[in-house]
Amino acid sequence: MVELRAQWADLVPGSASLADELVARYVERNRRAYRDQYLAVVLTALDSFIQLSTDPTSVRLAAWFHRAVHEPGGTPSEDAEASARLAEQFLPQYGVPPIRIAEVARLIRLTGDLAAPPPDAYAPPRRDANGDVLLDAVNAILAADPSRYAVHTAEVRRDASDRKVALEHRYDEVRELLDGHLYRTQLARQRLGPVARVNLESELAGLDSELPAPWRGWQQAALTATATFTAIAAAVVAIAASGASWQTPAAQDEAGWPPIALAVLSFFSAPILFRCARSASQRARLIAGAVLAIAVTGLLVAWAQAPRTNVAVGVGLRVPLMISALLLLLIASAAALVASLLRTRTARFLPARNLGQQLAWLAAPVAVALALLLIIQPLSRGYVLSSNERVEGTPGQAGKATPSVIDGSVAWVSESVAGTGAEEAIGTRYGIAIPRPSGVVEMLDAATGELRWRYSRSDSDEKPVIAATGNGDYVLAQFADVGYLLLDANTGERKAAWPGRTRDRFIQQSQPLLTGDRSGKLHGVDPSGHERWTYDAGNCTDLGAIATAETVVTFVSHTCDDRPDEMAALDVQSGKKLWTKTSDTYRRPVIVAGLVVVAEPGGDSDVPAALTAIEPRTGDVRWRWEVPRTWSCRTLLNAAGKYLIVVDCPGPSSLENRKTIVTAIDANTGLTAWQTQAPVSPRVKVTVTADGRVISLDRGATSCVANVISQTGFRQVRLPTGISCNRDPRAVGNLVLTSGTGTVIALR
Repeated sequence: MVELRAQWADLVPGSASLADELVARYVERNRRAYRDQYLAVVLTALDSFIQLSTDPTSVRLAAWFHRAVHEPGGTPSEDAEASARLAEQFLPQYGVPPIRIAEVARLIRLTGDLAAPPPDAYAPPRRDANGDVLLDAVNAILAADPSRYAVHTAEVRRDASDRKVALEHRYDEVRELLDGHLYRTQLARQRLGPVARVNLESELAGLDSELPAPWRGWQQAALTATATFTAIAAAVVAIAASGASWQTPAAQDEAGWPPIALAVLSFFSAPILFRCARSASQRARLIAGAVLAIAVTGLLVAWAQAPRTNVAVGVGLRVPLMISALLLLLIASAAALVASLLRTRTARFLPARNLGQQLAWLAAPVAVALALLLIIQPLSRGYVLSSNERVEGTPGQAGKATPSVIDGSVAWVSESVAGTGAEEAIGTRYGIAIPRPSGVVEMLDAATGELRWRYSRSDSDEKPVIAATGNGDYVLAQFADVGYLLLDANTGERKAAWPGRTRDRFIQQSQPLLTGDRSGKLHGVDPSGHERWTYDAGNCTDLGAIATAETVVTFVSHTCDDRPDEMAALDVQSGKKLWTKTSDTYRRPVIVAGLVVVAEPGGDSDVPAALTAIEPRTGDVRWRWEVPRTWSCRTLLNAAGKYLIVVDCPGPSSLENRKTIVTAIDANTGLTAWQTQAPVSPRVKVTVTADGRVISLDRGATSCVANVISQTGFRQVRLPTGISCNRDPRAVGNLVLTSGTGTVIALR
């Protein structure tokens, strides 16, 4: 205290009592911060800079007074204002001129805003030599000995009313100081600046350990992680693009180097963008901007070079993959550029690792991976699907088919459908769908045979496999290398494309829709490809199924052991198991009037021992119809309304046998409704109409003849020329279709 008193000297003549008053204020017992040691540091530093001031006396007086009034928990501005008023009260008593008193009060009030970054000292808006010197002296405590500085900061925090609030306020204040000029004068910057920054950085590190800051710095970490992992994802997508073609069919002179070059660029960009995101230098921003410019240029070039589709040429998968890779590289470079622009000189004082930053680094690769799986892959496939498809025709009202009476005339002949025939036709609510080579599905009007619409794909050169589903509202078409597409049977528009997990399955039954896979599982699927349930019969099983509108009946054979075969019933909507029972190996299941009819094995013969009707909801046997032992051909079972139509031969199975027997069994009672025997070879392919007629084609002397076996007996009808006898007929409801030379012919 004596040394402090000695620094007053003769600052104001005859003011010894004023000096004692001021010293007493700095050492009073209730003061916890800004004590005499603090004032000594300020006055000592002031001696080094005082020559830069224009009024040394006023500056010294302001230094003595600037913390003469201090209340615990008070702010610097409050202390400065109260201290300035104290100076204005005391100094007139010692003959200090009013002009000097005003200057002292002004300087004291300047110390109330020390934390704000000062203006640029090289181009100040207004010169204030006295203020600069005083504020640099007051801030000299920042460059004190580390132990002295630690004591000072501890006193300041202990002086605050709320410790947590004080820590947060001090953290922001230190960050603000480090981000600006610590001192106003060049002399103070040279002498005190380096030590002050070390002290502030040490204090900031200590505050980081005391403050709960689990999320601080997550934005910078997220941007850096995004730049790094998105660039890696761009390399992965570019590598995938190298294995795809730019167009379909692939051109022989197609260049293969662009995706490889993009993959290499993206791979090496990942570490470069990582460093750019962590740097605020101009060089880092230029590099990130250059990568951004390359990505934008590549996008424009790829978009301009995308092939124009037509019937013969389609877009390959490389196009969307290359565009996706370039977009990812653009996002990576943009993230690095933004991180570099937002990064300040204080960013290096962020905690090295905290919860927010760790979560950001974990979330970024997860988000990128999810984007690849859930966004880029579906969008790429959707782009290829939509770019390579076209629908022709403007379908109007669908006509109603007139049942074929088979009188030897033709109802209609379609336009050319080369490469296909009637045997591949399927019936829908809006007409007859025909698959054609080169990825085409056509819908013919059932009343006239005219084309209603044509769906074609440029990226498929094989005949699709089609099935009617959704009660005839949709056509489910499987295209090679594309998968299953759901087409609206009325308009031909694509309603859905089956997702990757279902498009490679085989159709077990189309109405209601069941699918199977190579692992032996059965799936209940909506027409859109959405899976409702999965039934797993276990390893080493051979699984088959058939379904009514409400129930699925499965047939399970165990292939690795001697366990008996099983039947199980599932709810068609939920997949819930309704019942299960052991059974013999049943064959040829068919749905008739809501019942599941199966053929009981008859030993080594293709002729079953009996036909059994099972109630699907309960598993009960409704009836059993024994097959005559004299039958000897492969027994065919077909549903026709409430009747089960059974086709077989009544005599020994031999080339000489020229007889076919057709039996209609009432599905409700299991009794024979009618039976007709006809002189027709049992080896010809037959089709069954909805009203129970069994129809086949045979070669006559000059043209084809139609064999019609029904409840009323047997008849042969000579057909017009042009109908192919060696191709199978097809019944769609009661309309009978045959094949011509590149046409489909409906019989009247």
